[in-house]
Amino acid sequence: MGVFDRVHDDNYEQIIYCNDTKTGLKAIIAMHSTALGPAVGGCRMWNYASEEEALTDVLRLSKGMTYKAAISQLAWGGGKSIIMGDGKTPELLRRFGDFVETLAGHYITAKDVGIDSNDLKTIKTRTKHILGIAGETNSSGDPSPATAWGVYNGMLACAEKAFGAKSLKGLHVAVQGLGAVNFHLLKYLAQEGARVTACDIAKPAVERAQAEYGVSVVGPDAILDVPCDIFSPGALGAVINDHSISRLKCKVVAGAANNQLATERHGETLLQRGILYAPDYAINAGGLINIYHEPKGYDRDRAFAQVATIYDTVKLILDRSEAEKRPTNRVANAIAEERVKAAERAKGR
Repeated sequence: MGVFDRVHDDNYEQIIYCNDTKTGLKAIIAMHSTALGPAVGGCRMWNYASEEEALTDVLRLSKGMTYKAAISQLAWGGGKSIIMGDGKTPELLRRFGDFVETLAGHYITAKDVGIDSNDLKTIKTRTKHILGIAGETNSSGDPSPATAWGVYNGMLACAEKAFGAKSLKGLHVAVQGLGAVNFHLLKYLAQEGARVTACDIAKPAVERAQAEYGVSVVGPDAILDVPCDIFSPGALGAVINDHSISRLKCKVVAGAANNQLATERHGETLLQRGILYAPDYAINAGGLINIYHEPKGYDRDRAFAQVATIYDTVKLILDRSEAEKRPTNRVANAIAEERVKAAERAKGR
């Protein structure tokens, strides 16, 4: 299948292949949509098995950024970039920055897997179209607290819909994974008086969660079987699949992990089982919303106030899902697509 065939149905705007023989740079920048604003998305460096795998990844990720920005009502579009290989050098990163600069702000980069803040500083020597450099003036810093704040507010919307509850007090939350985001989430859950069962493959993370928050602990393989009110995926993607759905003993799935559904049809299966699902890219958009405030002059209170509107976003999705009797993932997609298409019409596209 040719590249144009790959990008046609989902209406990708631009795919830029970046090559530099001297530095060994092989990169792809994908801009899925700029209807709502510049295409924003991080740069991922990965040792892909093939160019086909790299293209598939950057296309999937850039489209996901369009939907995340649109559902969050941000004036940004969706983009992403990947650098193939693991031979990272300052020269290669600077050359990548050159390519980003040629796009004149239509694409704005940030960090992702394989690219850290020091790498971003190197890239920034060649382009100003970059966000999320920790420690710099106006930086929004670590996105984990904002992501957790958004997940917490999304959980509140789910609890209201599923249990008629105005808080998480007394509810049992099963937290899968104890990475940076979920550790911040534990704080909010503890403050609310929720009961938490958690798991992680890293023993130090488990011990810390027990010491600081008094959580109950089960093995990673057992977390799906825990009877609870809310199951909160915060580790690997595709956790909601043919094998796991039948094991769930909850009324709500709401967590920070990306790509929680193995396929779109699993949203339908959750609906049939009476399990309310908060679409991942809506509930975990706090980090993106937080960084959105950097160009305006970052103010944490203002940024976190907007992150809290994830409650309203999730509530809108749940209410519309109930009214239309459609899975929440399909409803979220429809809302995002409606906003993008409205912006395209306004621009005469």
